[in-house]
Amino acid sequence: MKQFFLMVLALMAFQLNAQEPRREGPGDHGKMMHLSAEEMATLQTKKMTLHLDLNDKQQKEIYAINFEQAKARKARMEERKAKREAGTAERPSQEQRVERMNALLDHKIEMKKKMKTILNEEQFAKWEKAQARMAHKRKEGMKDKRAKHAKKMKKQQ
Repeated sequence: MKQFFLMVLALMAFQLNAQEPRREGPGDHGKMMHLSAEEMATLQTKKMTLHLDLNDKQQKEIYAINFEQAKARKARMEERKAKREAGTAERPSQEQRVERMNALLDHKIEMKKKMKTILNEEQFAKWEKAQARMAHKRKEGMKDKRAKHAKKMKKQQ
């Protein structure tokens, strides 16, 4: 009887492990990777419309911004994918990382200026709060990834 329960428990544990979600590939989280730039921009604009209560004029202006960002994001994804498939993907040097961070910060400053001209004060405050919340989530997610990676590396040793 005891062996029977142990066997059932082992089968249940095996079944639970077999139920993990399937991922398409490395770095593919199934979110927006397979969408076109137009679809990404439309979805992002609609989310912002719901969150910020945008009028038609604001929606059109923000869609244009989101579309440009989506095209650039899609191009970067394709470039990284091509490098990965060709086997030429390398870690960026310290100099390249600093350059990339400067470009990112310049882009954020530009985006903030644009949003300030499009949104009213209440909408802008709400947008800034949402941006801060998303940045915090990304930071926490990176901490989790680092902890999992460290645990995995420790296990391998």
